[in-house]
Amino acid sequence: MPRRYPPELRRQVIELARSGTRVAQLADTFGMSAVSIYNWLKEARIDRGEEIGQTTDQQLELAAAKRRIVQLETELAVARKVNEMFLKEGINPKGCSR
Repeated sequence: MPRRYPPELRRQVIELARSGTRVAQLADTFGMSAVSIYNWLKEARIDRGEEIGQTTDQQLELAAAKRRIVQLETELAVARKVNEMFLKEGINPKGCSR
C-alpha cells in the first residue's frame, strides 16, 4: 500500500524541486522515492494549468462519485433480493390495505 505524506510536506518538496533542488537529493533527504516526487510535480503542473490532465479536485470528485455509485448499486441489489423473497413467499412487497 502506498505511503501517505502530509500535504504540507508535499508542498515543501514541490517548492524545493521547482526552485532547482535535484529530485534525487530531495528523495534522499526526505526518505521517499524520486518517482513520488516526479508524480507530485506533474500533478502540480496539471493543477496550475501548465499541463493537460485531471486536476486534483476533479480526481477527488470522480472518486467520490464512484464510491456513491457502488453504494447505490449495493442498495439496489439488496432491494431486489428482498423483493424476490417477498414474491417467492407470495407476499405483496408493497403491502395490502384490505
